[in-house]
Amino acid sequence: MKKWLYFIVPGILTVIFTFFYLTHSKEAAEKERIRKEQVALVQAEEAAKKAEIEAKAREDAAKRAAEREAEAAAKEAERVAKWEAEGQRIQADTDQYNAEADKLSHDISELQVTLDSLYRTKERTNDEVLQLAKRVERARIDGQTADLEIQRLTEMIVRRADASSLTRLPAAAPSR
Repeated sequence: MKKWLYFIVPGILTVIFTFFYLTHSKEAAEKERIRKEQVALVQAEEAAKKAEIEAKAREDAAKRAAEREAEAAAKEAERVAKWEAEGQRIQADTDQYNAEADKLSHDISELQVTLDSLYRTKERTNDEVLQLAKRVERARIDGQTADLEIQRLTEMIVRRADASSLTRLPAAAPSR
């Protein structure tokens, strides 16, 4: 019988184990099902929260992107407006300076004409002065020539008079 004990004891223990195993496996399966339901609920809640957070994040990201785009558009518009204003200011300054340059060019032309007229007047005046100086010098020379002629004639007359007996005094008569 001892032989049979090797088969009976493990068989009984197997039956007991099977009884406890089946009982416990049903409870374990029920607990596992409940745990899975709870995990599924928690996961569903987490997924809902995650979806809500992601939706808020997308909303915030879209809002920030729209704000950035609006800010960039405003900066670009400001830059373009500033560029246009600077271009208009430069164009206005250019027009003003061109008008001033034209006016100054016209003034230069008028002054050049006046200067040319003054040069011609100066040349005429210089010519007149030279002509008058020439006439004065000619008159002075003519005066000197006339003086020399007068002196020559006077000397000639004096020589003739000296040579003439009429101009001599008679010899003095002896005194008595």
